[in-house]
Amino acid sequence: MDRLTVMRSFVRVADEGNFSRAARQLNISGSLVSRHVAELEKQLDIRLVNRTARAVTLTAAGRRYRDFADRMLQEMDAEDAALRGLRERVEGPLAVICPKWIGNLDLGEAIADFAVDHPKIHVRFEVGGMSDRPFEFLDQGYDVAFHTRDLRDSTMLIRKLADIEYVLCAAPEYLAARPPLKDPQQLAENDCLIHLNDPIWHLRGNGQEIHSKVPTAVYSSNSYLTLRKAAVRGRGLALMPIRTVSADLTSGLLERALPDYQGPARSLYAVHSPGAHTLRKVRVFLDYITAWFTRNPMTVSSAELSKPA
Repeated sequence: MDRLTVMRSFVRVADEGNFSRAARQLNISGSLVSRHVAELEKQLDIRLVNRTARAVTLTAAGRRYRDFADRMLQEMDAEDAALRGLRERVEGPLAVICPKWIGNLDLGEAIADFAVDHPKIHVRFEVGGMSDRPFEFLDQGYDVAFHTRDLRDSTMLIRKLADIEYVLCAAPEYLAARPPLKDPQQLAENDCLIHLNDPIWHLRGNGQEIHSKVPTAVYSSNSYLTLRKAAVRGRGLALMPIRTVSADLTSGLLERALPDYQGPARSLYAVHSPGAHTLRKVRVFLDYITAWFTRNPMTVSSAELSKPA
C-alpha cells in the first residue's frame, strides 16, 4: 500500500481513538482503515496500537510514530499547497527563446508589450542559439520556445500563433537591369540571396508548386535582416518574410518579383510542456502573444504595400 495513505489513516485513528470514526473522517470503510494500520505495523515491524472492543489506544512506539507522521504529513500538505499556489501565480521568472530573425521583429515587439503589461513577470528573452532538437529548450531551462517549422510531439503542447507570409523581391535597379522575370524557371538565371536554413525556394501560384534549389547563391546568411540589406543594395533576388521588407516594398526600395506566386506556407508556433503542469504565467503569456498576433498579423495587404503618391 502507499506509505502516505497508511500514515494518514494511522494519524486519524490515533486522534479519534476509534477505527469507525477515523473511517468516517477519511470517507473510507472501517475495515480499510484497520488494514492500513495493520500494514503500517507490518512495514515497521512493531505494534503501534492496542485494540480493545471499546477503543484504540497507542503504544509508546505508536505515540512516537504518530507525532512523526503528523509532522511529515503537515509539511507535505503545506509544500503541496505552496507549489500549487506558485503554479497559479502570474509572476516570477519566465524564460523564452526563439529564432533570431523573428525575435528581432514581430515577436520581439509582442514580448516587449507583454513585459510592460505584466510587470510582475520577469522575462528572459533570448534570440538565436536554437538547438536542432526542437524540444531541448526544456533541458536548457526555457519555459517556451518559438519555431517557424511544423513540429509534432505527443509529449509537448504546440500552439499555432500566426501565419507567416513570404515574398520574392529585389531592388528596382536589379530588376531593371535584367530580362523581365515572368516564370520561376528563370530563377536559375538570376543572382539569388539565400537564407542558410532555406536553400530551396518553395513558390505557389498558377495552380502549381515550384521547388527551386538555387544552384549558386551570390550572397547567403543566417539572418533575414542581413539579406534585406543586400537586397536593398541591388545584389539580387531574395525570398523574404514579408513583414521584414514591408516598409521597403511600400517605399519602393524593393519590388515584388513574380507577383503571381506566393512564398512557402509557414507558421509561427509556441512550444511548451504538457498542459496539466503548465504554470499559469505561461498560459497567460501564450494567450497574450496569441491575441497580439491576432491584432498584428504577419501578413500584409495589397493596400499596405501600395507606394505612396
